[in-house]
Amino acid sequence: MSTSRSPYAAFAALLSSAGHTVSPAELHGLLLGRSCAGAGFEPGPWLVDAAELLGGEPQDSVRQALIGLQEMVKGELCSEDITVVLLLPDDETPLAERATALGQWCQGFLGGFGLTARDGALSAEAMEVLQDLSAIAQVQNALDESEDGESDYMEVMEYLRVAPLLLFSECAQPAAAAPKPSLH
Repeated sequence: MSTSRSPYAAFAALLSSAGHTVSPAELHGLLLGRSCAGAGFEPGPWLVDAAELLGGEPQDSVRQALIGLQEMVKGELCSEDITVVLLLPDDETPLAERATALGQWCQGFLGGFGLTARDGALSAEAMEVLQDLSAIAQVQNALDESEDGESDYMEVMEYLRVAPLLLFSECAQPAAAAPKPSLH
């Protein structure tokens, strides 16, 4: 067994030691979903949403980890890079557990996206991304421990590293300044 733990395992241990049964993947999905929907990056509202999922006010150590997670997500969404790092179990974890966490991440994302009220309709492309996330959340048990299963998992992971950016660019970025009306 390696002495270094993945960020997912460390976060899972922190949550567990504080008595929370929520998956780090679901929490990260919730945060990313609400951020992509336009909730902003103020810690207060994020901590309220997280506390609801956790079933109560988090201890200080969990609270600090949640704020750190939000800072990480803000950095990823607001940078020039085109991928997001998902908080999921590492590749050494059995595929079934990784697939379950992937489904939890998608459920969290959809829940977080749905929590944030928006004005206006979504584009067809954004609706397709949300439908894809819903479908991925449903098929989490369909991946089998095989080379094809690993390949499918990796394909889905790659998609989920860029798909949220489409939603963020459509829903959370400030709209371009409207042209000034001409005076006649």
